[in-house]
Amino acid sequence: MTSGERTEVRVAVLGCGTVGTEVVRLLTEQADELTARVGAPVRLVGVAVRRPHRHPWLTETFGDLVTTDAAALVARDDVDVVVEVIGGIEPVRTLLLEALKSGKSVVTANKALLAEDGPALAEAADASGADLYYEASVAGAIPLLRPLRESLAGDRITRVAGIVNGTSNFILSAMASGGTSYADALEEATQLGYAEADPSADVDGYDAASKAAILATLSFHTRVTASDVHREGMREVSAADIAAAKLLGCTIKLLAICERVHDADGTESVSARVYPAMVPSSHPLASVDGAFNAVFVEAEAAGQLMFYGQGAGGAPTASAVLGDLVAVARNHVAAGRGPRESAYASLPVRAIGAVPTRYHVDLEVADREGVLAAIAGEFARNGVSIAAVRQTGGSAGAADGDPTQARLTVVTHTAPDSALAGTVAAIQELDVVNGVNSVLRVEGLGRAVSALGVAG
Repeated sequence: MTSGERTEVRVAVLGCGTVGTEVVRLLTEQADELTARVGAPVRLVGVAVRRPHRHPWLTETFGDLVTTDAAALVARDDVDVVVEVIGGIEPVRTLLLEALKSGKSVVTANKALLAEDGPALAEAADASGADLYYEASVAGAIPLLRPLRESLAGDRITRVAGIVNGTSNFILSAMASGGTSYADALEEATQLGYAEADPSADVDGYDAASKAAILATLSFHTRVTASDVHREGMREVSAADIAAAKLLGCTIKLLAICERVHDADGTESVSARVYPAMVPSSHPLASVDGAFNAVFVEAEAAGQLMFYGQGAGGAPTASAVLGDLVAVARNHVAAGRGPRESAYASLPVRAIGAVPTRYHVDLEVADREGVLAAIAGEFARNGVSIAAVRQTGGSAGAADGDPTQARLTVVTHTAPDSALAGTVAAIQELDVVNGVNSVLRVEGLGRAVSALGVAG
């Protein structure tokens, strides 16, 4: 293309659900502005949907542009960019690979596919010279992936931690603010439309794990898939856990954490994990309530950065999709290319057993002499140092319950996950321990546990 020559950028959209509807609407309503921003007209040439009768406005407005044959639409010679907002793995994987192999650029919001087969998509894009953009796959409208991939490309990212699932955050926020149970908070989230009829992807951490894989891949120049991410859900978080967190000056959040981890000999690896954890109330992530998302990024030169905003929803996600589309269209007009995959570091992914953190362990024990010594002995034998202990109930609180039973809360210093798991298994075998109510990780405590005498 010669300097000053203009051409149109022809776009096919796959899927027209909540997000796809907003993408099509913005493409048409903002056509003039998009043309000005791109430097050439951006024209919708086709929309693929499975059931056109469910989208009467689409067929009435666009007529022949609507098709049920997504494969034929992707294969058309007059398509420059494929925007995918269907979700799922197949047939989307096949469709996007075909698009990329034929030189068509792809904009997708499909975190599950990227977390499973991102490398294959990136290789197809590299081979054909096409662009692959996916800002909307993590944290909705929040500009996050592009800063990681481009703005911080000259820096060394050490840690990315955040709340990347709005449904889980809404539930935990409701439990913390209203003292409600998990079941009641989930019911409220469902009634308000934040939770699906089957909330498993959100509350069991699958959604967050896919996003963690994408974040780790970009941040550490290492291919990380969803299967590499340690995942724990939040179904077992109780009102008692929420109350215990408050006593520590903390709140509980379902976190996605990706970080560089170093051995004593300097060997470097990557940790990627998702689980509910206690976060100090002084940390910026603790104040993120409702269905909002927030991600805290730490880099050697840039220091600490926080990205906050709407993490889901049709319009917010469509905003991120359109941002990617503008970038891809500009590259098309200028005969340029966007950033390629960067996986040169190829760091190993550390198993959760070797990842160190702190823990909050809640036990039901017999209230008699020697109990604490027995429990402390098991912690010591497994190499887990106790930072603080708190007892409630027992003979000191006989009016409130059984005077022969007590509740013991142990907060540890940093220890490997495997050591803590061994400790919990051992103390469960003690005849003075009636049960382990919960085990929660504690992230970034600092001064937040000074009330229990835990420093640093």
